[in-house]
Amino acid sequence: MGRPRQKAPRRSFGAIRKLPSGRYQARYPGTDGILRPAPETYETKKDAEVFLSQMQADQSRGDWLDPTAGEVLFADYAKRWIDERGIAPTTEELYRRLLRLHLAPTFGQQYVNVISPAKVRTWRAERLQATGKTQVAKAYRLLKAVMETAVDDDMIRRNPCKIRGAGKEEADERPVASVEQVFAVAEAIGIRWRLMVLLGAFASMRPEELAELRRKDIAPDGSSLWVRRAAPELNVGRRVIGDPKSRAGKREIALPAFMHLDVQRHLDWFAEAGPEGLVFVGERGARLRGTTFGRKWRKARDQVGLPEGFRFYDLRHTGNTIAADTGAKMKDLMVRAGHSSERAQLIYQHSTRKHQRKLAGAIDVDVRRQRAEAEAAGRAGDEGATVHPLVPRARDTTDDSVVREA
Repeated sequence: MGRPRQKAPRRSFGAIRKLPSGRYQARYPGTDGILRPAPETYETKKDAEVFLSQMQADQSRGDWLDPTAGEVLFADYAKRWIDERGIAPTTEELYRRLLRLHLAPTFGQQYVNVISPAKVRTWRAERLQATGKTQVAKAYRLLKAVMETAVDDDMIRRNPCKIRGAGKEEADERPVASVEQVFAVAEAIGIRWRLMVLLGAFASMRPEELAELRRKDIAPDGSSLWVRRAAPELNVGRRVIGDPKSRAGKREIALPAFMHLDVQRHLDWFAEAGPEGLVFVGERGARLRGTTFGRKWRKARDQVGLPEGFRFYDLRHTGNTIAADTGAKMKDLMVRAGHSSERAQLIYQHSTRKHQRKLAGAIDVDVRRQRAEAEAAGRAGDEGATVHPLVPRARDTTDDSVVREA
């Protein structure tokens, strides 16, 4: 009589069963105690055992992910991601537009955990064929940020966005206007908007900063102004009042002396009354609208021969270039423009009001010189440039104290 057949030891982790097909199915408990089937069946029992061993090891190391956690539609997860950011209204508007136009059509109805590096590469290649590189770079950065949060939420193990340099924008170099072109477009746009053009160029102010500039923000003598708030305009036409774009956006800007008269006359003629009065308002007293001003800007730009792609915002680039050409230190230029970053903070944090006054004086001298040269060349060639009567020429009285200090 033979020995009784010994039963195989009961498995301590998971279970394996043989299917009617002859293949083996493995099932394992998650950290929540729920028994889950392996994502595939196996040809041999040994293969199924190896899978269970891997799952057990992952759980012991804390590396196991619930395979159902990532079964959330990307569109729903991305919308919730945006809702939870607490970002500025303009940034939120940008993210929702990128999601709607570039990400949702491809990934919106896919689960977060099935978005693979291969799918991301294919999506990017297709978008580059359909639209500009800048928009694709912005959309890629948003996709990468959303998927990185999915990693943090234990929905996926690794971020599928791995394309080196895909989120980097390489915008074309913006055009720079000459001093005479700035004054020409300021003349062409009309006296109500003249100061706005000059501040955009020679004070390096952003459009949203100009839209929220108030009487109380300008020194009584017009020698300087303070940027305290900004009012960017959403695509729906609504302006959102808040802090400037960057941390360094709140700043004092010393104005070149040639602008003082323009400032005083604009305040006398066009600004709203009272300390809280807006400096720039429409012809009927309404808040500045980007669409309305945009039409006036394009008409004036075309009239003086500036390139078609020259935006009002490019005046700021022009002003920054003019300021840099005076030989100013980097930290002074950063403060004047309101640029901010962790690295830049260390560079310009010691910039003083004295340095800013020097910078304004240097801009004043350089602009007067260029205008005088253009006027002299015009007289010599019988082709004089138009100079608005409100703008003091180089021979007019100069703030000697500012120039000497510069």
